[in-house]
Amino acid sequence: MIKSMTGYAGTDISTDKLTMTLEIRGYNSRHLDIALKISSRYAMLEEKIKKAISEKAARGRVEIKLSIQETLETADIFRVNETMALAYYDVLARLKATCRLNEDISLALLTAKNGIIETAEPGVHPDEIWPLIEETLYAGLAEFDAMKQNEGASLAADLNERLAFIENAIHAIETKTGDLLAVYQEKLQTRITALTQGVIDIDAARIAQEAAFIVDRSDISEELVRAVSHLKQFRQLMASPEPAGRPLNFLLQEFNREFNTMGSKAGDAEVAHTIVAVKTELEKIREQIQNIE
Repeated sequence: MIKSMTGYAGTDISTDKLTMTLEIRGYNSRHLDIALKISSRYAMLEEKIKKAISEKAARGRVEIKLSIQETLETADIFRVNETMALAYYDVLARLKATCRLNEDISLALLTAKNGIIETAEPGVHPDEIWPLIEETLYAGLAEFDAMKQNEGASLAADLNERLAFIENAIHAIETKTGDLLAVYQEKLQTRITALTQGVIDIDAARIAQEAAFIVDRSDISEELVRAVSHLKQFRQLMASPEPAGRPLNFLLQEFNREFNTMGSKAGDAEVAHTIVAVKTELEKIREQIQNIE
């Protein structure tokens, strides 16, 4: 199943102890890149959260914002580090005496020092609320995944149209190149007649032999067989439940290689024009694959 890498989800859960709000945003990226924004007091849960996300996303940049607000009964309280405050005051007092200053040592000056007023440990321990975080996270990820699937369905519809175009082009090329021997024989005969003005009679068997050499050099049957195989594999990857972005990108490179070879061998203008049209579609497919997980 094709999934997009872009999407958005938001959810929140409230209990008698806290309120939890979750936002998830997805963007295109070659690899899985998880950016988590959460209060430092819950930093110990970061790896658990990232692991849960990596189980649901194969690649793309996933930005997670998790806000946890405790109720008044469990809200943070502040503590004064009296030891640090007294030591800092003594330092300021000595500095004041040394510099012979008359200014007072104010409360604002003391509290400006980091660490004198500290935030106490949260009323609810991070491990205690992990089940609730997990519930919120999976609810958000389910919504996020549903949006990626919806966008993926649109991408799949577009890709299928382009694959159908390529399939028809392959059939057209096969039909056109099926009778190349007769075409080259006629071209050789016409050219020889024009050059010799009909004065010299060239053996028909020799013309057929030369035409066969040209056809052999222009033979693209192997490339066509591989292109048909790639087409089948491309559709199988799109239908697979596994993430398809990377393998589709690799397979597209093989597709391009086959049609580049065909283009270099093609001796027919109509076939060459068809190959150019196919390569244009392949480029559009490449752009779409950049959005696929």
